[in-house]
Amino acid sequence: MYLTKNELEIMDVLWEQQRPLSRGELLSLPKNKTWMDSSVHILLNSLLRKGAIREAGYAKCGKTSGRVYEAALSCAEYYITTLSSTKVQPTLPQLLEAYLAAVPLEDEQREAALALLQK
Repeated sequence: MYLTKNELEIMDVLWEQQRPLSRGELLSLPKNKTWMDSSVHILLNSLLRKGAIREAGYAKCGKTSGRVYEAALSCAEYYITTLSSTKVQPTLPQLLEAYLAAVPLEDEQREAALALLQK
């Protein structure tokens, strides 16, 4: 599954909030979104078609009710799926080195990672 930059921005909001969100919430929650409000319907339909999100029922939004959406897979599951679909598979040390270079870990996170590697 390949998600566009705009689709990933919506997924980031869903992953961060960890709860089903309405279209209105998806429009108001992101601070630095790059997509237009008018394209949210297209983006949600695309994410539904790809299986990245699913409908999670309905919620009252003012005088009307509307659908709410939730992530169908976790952030980690998405990136593992993306990595495993490439022809060239990076090794675990290569992945860990790249991750540590991009995202510095706090001491307790580093210790937890090292404990996992020592198993």
